[in-house]
Formats: sequence, C-alpha cells, structure tokens
Amino acid sequence: MTETPRPAGGPQDPAPYPAPPAYSPYALFEEQTPAAPPGHRAERPGGRRPAALIAACALVAALVGGGSAALVGELTNGRHDTSQGTPVQNVSTKGTGVAAVAGAVSPSVVEIKAATSSGQSTGSGVIITADGEVITNNHVVAGSDTVQVALSDGTTKTAKVVGTDPGKDLALIKIQGAKGLKAAALGDSGKVRVGDQVVAIGSPEGLTGTVTSGIVSALNRDVTVSKEQGRGQQQRGVPQWPFEFGGNRYNGDTGSSKTTYKALQTDASLNPGNSGGALINMNGQIIGINSAMYAAGSGGGSGDSAGSVGLGFAIPVDTVKADLAKLRAGGSDS
Repeated sequence: MTETPRPAGGPQDPAPYPAPPAYSPYALFEEQTPAAPPGHRAERPGGRRPAALIAACALVAALVGGGSAALVGELTNGRHDTSQGTPVQNVSTKGTGVAAVAGAVSPSVVEIKAATSSGQSTGSGVIITADGEVITNNHVVAGSDTVQVALSDGTTKTAKVVGTDPGKDLALIKIQGAKGLKAAALGDSGKVRVGDQVVAIGSPEGLTGTVTSGIVSALNRDVTVSKEQGRGQQQRGVPQWPFEFGGNRYNGDTGSSKTTYKALQTDASLNPGNSGGALINMNGQIIGINSAMYAAGSGGGSGDSAGSVGLGFAIPVDTVKADLAKLRAGGSDS
C-alpha cells in the first residue's frame, strides 16, 4: 500500500494526516475477525486469542527445544513438571559410582588357586550361575590338578575344571556343592565405547577382592597369549603371564603355541592375579574378563620393576557368552 507523503514542517505542523489503514502488517497479537456471514453468530471479542497465543508459544518451543517446552508447560498448566525426564542409566551420576558397583559385584568375584606340577598359579574368576559356574582365563587353570576357590565371604571351596578353550584363553570351572551364590550380570561389550568408565575387581598379588577403576582406553586390541601350560614367569612368587602386543613380548616368552584375540584396553590398574577377574561397566554388568597387563620394565622379558602402568587388556564378554556352550561341553584344544 502506498503511504501518503507527510507534508513538510515537522511535528509541530498542524496539517491533518490521513486515517490509519484498516490493518497493520506488524500487529503480531491482534487478529482481525472478518465480517460474519448473514445468520452467523458472532464470537465474543477476544475469545480466540489465548488459543492463538498458546499455539504461537508451542511453535517457538518446537523450534527452540526443550527449554521453551517448559515455558509452554508453565503457560498452560501454571507449573513446571519435570517428572517425565529421561532417567540416567550411568550409576556414577546418581551419587553412587564405583562404591556401588564394587558393593554389587564383589560377591560375584572369586580368587582362584590352581596347583600344577610346576607350582601354583593365582588368579581370579567371575561367578556366572548360582550353583557355582565360574569363568576365568585358561592360563590360570591350565594343567591344574586341584583348584581352590576363595569366596568374598572368606570361605574356601574346591572346584573342578569343566572345560577350557586355549584359543580364546577362557576356562569354565565349577565350585563343588555350591548353591545360592550371587551370579554376575553379563553385559554387552558391543556397546562399549572408548572413554566409558569401568571398574576392575580381582585378586592382584593374592589380595582378594581388590577394586580399581578407570576408563576403556581402546577397543579391538590384538593381544597374543600362550596356549601352552606352565608359561608363567615367576616373580615374587606370583606368575607373570607372558603376552605379546604391538610386535613386542611382555612378561616373558609366549612360546611357539599361542593365540590372538581382540581385547578391550583399560587404564584401570591390573596386576598379576587379576587374570580371570571382572571388568565392569557403571551399570554393574560384566563387559570383559581381565587377561593381560603390561608391567613397567617387562618389555622383552627384562627389567626389575613391576606393577600396573595403566595398560591392561580384557577379553570382551560377548566372546565369553559365545563360548559358554563349548566350555560347558568340555571345551576345545583349538
């Protein structure tokens, strides 16, 4: 619409102006009601404005996001209701964290002492059934004559080896006469991401029920371990199980018969004796079986120092679950 030019003379000019137009393109909240057809009952003036205003707010909320949605809630309900928020699954954000995971899973982790012709190996294991099935590493129980299991309550039980799979460095043992044990929940290692917080529980250096924590540092690391019996290198009376990673050997010679698997890497502290223990997510689920660790000075099998430097490896729990049927049937030598 063409605007009538304003006569010169400034604001004090008394010259009259034309009447304003019947509508304004900038009237955001005013709504012009068209003339009702004959016989139509006219609405009460202003009757549609609240609905129009709410619709406008809803449109803004949809464009801006959840914060504006709360504003719409206040406009329509007179209050801010947060009861429909998405629950957070990671227990560490609920003020419970590592302590809660340790309290929940520690009863499902055991210490294992396996006597062989060459000595005794000490490792850890994870209870997976109430009647005493325990998952551990093959290298912990390989060639054992007798196996003793120390439960979290301090009692010691005899166990027998049900099946081993040296190709995956896994073994299944069964605690004799067990019932009512607390079985661990097996998670999904396929959902694990780098940076996820984790907890490790085991018996490093024979210290039963030791808890450490860290993160998942990497996925799908190629770790090579020995398939032979008696490959542990003794240090302070505890076997330092040899493994290869990145073309180097650690903790001794892996020998000629060996196997490689894809491992989860973690910086949670692992030491000799953690082998076969649990790597746990913050929902209290087992995501891996701890199997190898790098000790300072262990490269090439030499060096005087030992201890975790934050480079540990675990067999993904999905590998464990896929191997359970074979282990229960006696395992495999492949």
